Amino acid sequence: MTAEPKGPVSYFPSIEQKYGRPVADWLADLESSGRTGHKDLVDWLKTEHGLGHGHANALVAYHLNPGKWPAYPPA
Repeated sequence: MTAEPKGPVSYFPSIEQKYGRPVADWLADLESSGRTGHKDLVDWLKTEHGLGHGHANALVAYHLNPGKWPAYPPA
């Protein structure tokens, strides 16, 4: 039995379902955005891509802390 994902990863299935794009695409967009700060990245996702605050925050938290959270998608 697999444990339920914790932290930002727990939002990823609903992000993919709601916005129709894989998380890997969102992370690539964050990487290529040229932005660095947490708030700046969250605001950019909300303004430019229409993400809700919780979804944008989860993607940015994962992006800025790459080894802290489990890999996604899970193996």
